[in-house]
Amino acid sequence: MTPEPNDLSALTARHLIAGYERGDFSPLEAVRAVLDRAEAAQRLTNAFVRIDGEQALAQAEAATERRRRKEPLGPLDGVPVTVKDILLQAGGPTLRGSRTVRPDASAWDEDAPAVARLREQGAVLVGKTTTPEFGWKGVTDSPLTGVTRNPYDVSRTSGGSSGGSAAAVALGAAPLSIGTDGGGSVRIPASFCGIFGLKPTYGRIPLYPSSPFGTLAHAGPMTRDAADAALLLDALSGPDWRDWSQLAPSTATGEGLAEGVKGLRIAYSPSFGGQVAVRPAVASAVRGAVGRLAELGAYIEETDPDIADPVDAFHTLWFTGAARVVQHFGREQRELLDPGLREICAEGERASALDYLAAVDVRMELGRRLGRFHSTYDLLITPTLPVTAFEAGVEVPKGSGHRRWTGWTPFTYPFNLTQQPAATVPCGVDEDGLPVGVQLVGPRHADALVLRAAHALYVSGAAALPSPPAAGSGRAPRP
Repeated sequence: MTPEPNDLSALTARHLIAGYERGDFSPLEAVRAVLDRAEAAQRLTNAFVRIDGEQALAQAEAATERRRRKEPLGPLDGVPVTVKDILLQAGGPTLRGSRTVRPDASAWDEDAPAVARLREQGAVLVGKTTTPEFGWKGVTDSPLTGVTRNPYDVSRTSGGSSGGSAAAVALGAAPLSIGTDGGGSVRIPASFCGIFGLKPTYGRIPLYPSSPFGTLAHAGPMTRDAADAALLLDALSGPDWRDWSQLAPSTATGEGLAEGVKGLRIAYSPSFGGQVAVRPAVASAVRGAVGRLAELGAYIEETDPDIADPVDAFHTLWFTGAARVVQHFGREQRELLDPGLREICAEGERASALDYLAAVDVRMELGRRLGRFHSTYDLLITPTLPVTAFEAGVEVPKGSGHRRWTGWTPFTYPFNLTQQPAATVPCGVDEDGLPVGVQLVGPRHADALVLRAAHALYVSGAAALPSPPAAGSGRAPRP
């Protein structure tokens, strides 16, 4: 996105921090600009469950005073951030897109680990962003909050399940957001909305409460570029005893960001060996990004990992996780659920323990095969999605023949099964001006390498997109 002159809401987190340090402007000024954008984003796309304006301004005032004294709590002091309404945030309810969650059923006095790390650094919490019910699908609509729309065309979906976060970042309603990704839920909406999204190695960002979808679910940064994502990832990766599966602290992911891709061995799989039908406009844009990495000195080989589509195993794990969410719901609560969620819960309830363990076996074999693949290749590149944003309010594109959202996300969910880091970078637009994303996948623990390659695309200009029409006009694009 091209920043508008003097528009603080259009700046990256790094540019905001630099401006604070120089005294060019204050956190309070930046947060006021961002809150204006958040209100506009809500009108245009329905990106928010709530906007915490008073709280954000109070936090910004405190951050402004700390910056004035040159005593920031951390690098993110005074930087506006939004949080997907799956993660706990003290001071308000976390409704998870569901009418079954009662706002008055809890004191709501606990932060998720990622939110706690933000508070420790003095980040300004602007609001909670929308999600489908319990984050169950790859688009963002729910019985509680309705449909979240795409800032490039409000007749289209933002993607999901972190669709509110993606729309908010694209429209300047805070440069940083935290999403969650159990089968592509950071990468799908980031691709559809033309921003950067990273699913880091599982355990890099601690989670609490643990997801009902188990170790498929990751938290991840959603930002305007890879450098901001590295900044946010470092902030969120601090230890938290509530997550027994967290990884040991790592070196800062931003330290080698500028090293480039020269000499890297990169595998390019345009269609998983012909298994996936990719729209021509998507294929062309992704191939252009691959060509740019080759120009920057990477060794590119068009080849495919030796894997079959693990969708059946993923469904077993995903549907049983959904069934676990509603296990203790009575009939009246179940009637409040998204009908599609009710369907997959019923399928999950029919699965046996042996079915579940067979799916785990598939997962382990997939991890072994991709581990072997990455002994040859530093990175794998695919399209993030084979399609661009389709009509809002439906789970699958009309006429596609797909039954579930996994039918049009074949490049994303395999890497939740293997827990590898995977990022999406905008690499162009289709004939309708809708963003296309390219996916960069690394071996487990290679988060810094994925970010480094993504950053190279941004620095080279390959990741530049026009701003969403809604961002400049303050009005919704014509459906």
